Amino acid sequence: SVSWRRVGAVLISVPSFWGDHLISNAPGQVGWLGVWIVLFPLIVPAPPPRLLVTALLCASLPLSIHFCWTLQSGSAWPTAAAAVSTFSPYFFCAGLAFVPALLTWRMNKSICEAESRAKKLGSYALQERLGAGGMGEVWRAEHRMLARPAAIKLIKPDFLAGSDADRATLLARFEREARATAALDSPHTVELYDFGVTDEGTFYYVMEMLRGVDMETLVAKHGAVSPARAVYLLRQACASLAEAHAAGMVHRDIKPANLYVCRLGLELDYVKVLDFGLVRRTQTAGQPGTAHLTGAGYIVGTPAYMAPEQAERGNAVGRPADIYSLGCVAYWLLTGKGVFQHDSPMRVLVDHIKTPPERPSVHLPEALPAELEALVMA
Repeated sequence: SVSWRRVGAVLISVPSFWGDHLISNAPGQVGWLGVWIVLFPLIVPAPPPRLLVTALLCASLPLSIHFCWTLQSGSAWPTAAAAVSTFSPYFFCAGLAFVPALLTWRMNKSICEAESRAKKLGSYALQERLGAGGMGEVWRAEHRMLARPAAIKLIKPDFLAGSDADRATLLARFEREARATAALDSPHTVELYDFGVTDEGTFYYVMEMLRGVDMETLVAKHGAVSPARAVYLLRQACASLAEAHAAGMVHRDIKPANLYVCRLGLELDYVKVLDFGLVRRTQTAGQPGTAHLTGAGYIVGTPAYMAPEQAERGNAVGRPADIYSLGCVAYWLLTGKGVFQHDSPMRVLVDHIKTPPERPSVHLPEALPAELEALVMA
């Protein structure tokens, strides 16, 4: 009790500003200490558990001072209700401080991760994540010396979780996408600048930065396009696929999200074909096809745009599968609807195999040119 009285004598000798302004002893009121507890995480970022412990210690300060003052002065102890009303608001502030602490820590961690990645991707600095899906992320980047904008696609280590065989399969697919894209010269195929693997095993490749939207977003936001515009866009996609097919490659995932409508220089509605990650070489006489790199039991592609033979046989498809998928894209551009519309992907696959599709004109107020509709149906 002697030591506690000495501590109390020191604490209660603090200037009156402490008691009058920093800590409020009025029931239900919070002094400036409560404000400091809430704002502290925004000023000093630290791991949330550590900040929570610090906030709780600060919140217990008024109770400690009152405890020491009671021992020193010999005053009566406050009732339980009065103690809760007086000191609980500070602990409430401590709990409230955990929210900005968590948000600030996550934001700082995200920034640090982006800066760390930028240092590991050669001459390119990552600036903003544009999207994530499938097996990779896409980031906006800039060349450090040339100040040239670029888009970088990469596989995060989280995506590579699993067995060594699964990791090898994903990395092989990603490297195949880079090599297949780099081998094509069509101006309507996205241009590849570089690719590689970081020390941590993250595979990445650098491609040209495109300004525009994919065909899925284009139709979703602005509705179906005119027949003339649809033909103009699709002929450009055909130019890219024609080169790939001539080289013995099949894309296998032609869909509106992989066809980008952009501005290139002074040209508008310039189409770029993206995402050759599922590309596969066709097997010709004397030349074996590319090794099967998809997981066992999986059908690759997108059900709404998948050819019947792809739905039935999986990987054993040829160039006609891309043509069929491009016909489904044409249907989407002209009508704003899929060829078959179900919530279940399996039902869509079954329809592609067994159900004759409706003509696009059924979904439109005016009939399409007969030749165009016949081409799409073919």
